[in-house]
Order: sequence, then C-alpha cells, then structure tokens
Amino acid sequence: MLAAVILSGGESSRMGSPKALVPLGPGGQTFLEHLLQITRQPQIGLTRIVLGAHTAEISRALALDPASIVVNPDWKLGQISSIQAAIRSLPAGETDGVMLFLVDHPLISAALVAELVAQFKKSGRPIVVPTFHGKRGHPVIFAERLYAELLAVSPGQGAREVLWANASEVLEVPTDEEGIILNLNSPEALRQALNRP
Repeated sequence: MLAAVILSGGESSRMGSPKALVPLGPGGQTFLEHLLQITRQPQIGLTRIVLGAHTAEISRALALDPASIVVNPDWKLGQISSIQAAIRSLPAGETDGVMLFLVDHPLISAALVAELVAQFKKSGRPIVVPTFHGKRGHPVIFAERLYAELLAVSPGQGAREVLWANASEVLEVPTDEEGIILNLNSPEALRQALNRP
C-alpha cells in the first residue's frame, strides 16, 4: 500500500492565512479537505498530514484524525524536512511508497490519483510524476526503496535531488489536468485558477 503525505507545514505568508483552510471557491471544501477526499483510495492505506507553522489553527478548524497528523518542528528548514518527518512517522516495512501532495496544489482529481497509483504498480518504476504539456507537477510517488535517499537530503535541498539522481527510472504520466502545475499560494493565484475555463 501507499502512504499519502500532504505537506502543509509552511507559513502561507503570501496567502495571508493557512492554505490548508482556504476554500476552493465560495462555500467549497478547503484545500486540505479536498486533498484528503481524493486520497481515500483502496491502494492508499495511510495518510500523513504534515503541519508546522499553523498546527494549532489547522487542527482546531478541521476534524483531523490525530493519528494522521505529523508535526514538523523544523518546518522553517523547508519542504524536505516535512517529507522526512512524514517518512520517519511511517510504520517500518508496511508501505510500498509515498505519494507526496502539496497543500497549495489542490486542483487535482481522484481519477488522476488513481491513475498515478495504477501506473506505479504496473510499471515497477520507483518514481512516478504527472506531466501537463511536458511540464512536471504534483503529486509525485516515491517508492519505499528511495526512503533512505529522501532522508539523506540536506536542509535547503529538496526531493528533486532524489528525482535527478534517479532520472533514468522516472515514469512520466501525461495528464490534461493543469492543476498539477498550478501553485495556489496567493489570493490572486487562486482567483486566476478558479476563473480558468
């Protein structure tokens, strides 16, 4: 089984409020609620929500399963520190890999998640990444055998280091979902994304 890891540890300074709690349109689900919904899939057996800068506020606002929350006290060290905190929280030997979601890339469908998981299982490749018109996006799947490499990445670097080190083994999965590359990190970016045809 895979573990879904939703990275929501940042400060959200450009958005002005925690991105996890921003609604996808008037009266809509929040970014985090939508991502949690689309990761409820048969092949995803565990969920980890990595929190940092706004842990208390997000935990109070949403009815999150306490077992799924990973608090990253080192969130200021960057995204890789949250990925590493999530991997360390997983039960040893019980996951085939992690599927990494960014909370500010919520415009993704459950169908795409299912397709990426299916391609991971079918291909045997250790890294699966969606592409939109040739541009790579999120979510990205890393196989369990790459956990050690992810844990070895130094602060200030990112998961891309592992992706580049294993470039010949990456499976790209084309999609027509532009959401994989849309970073909704500000009110303007959200407005523009929701106004797209």
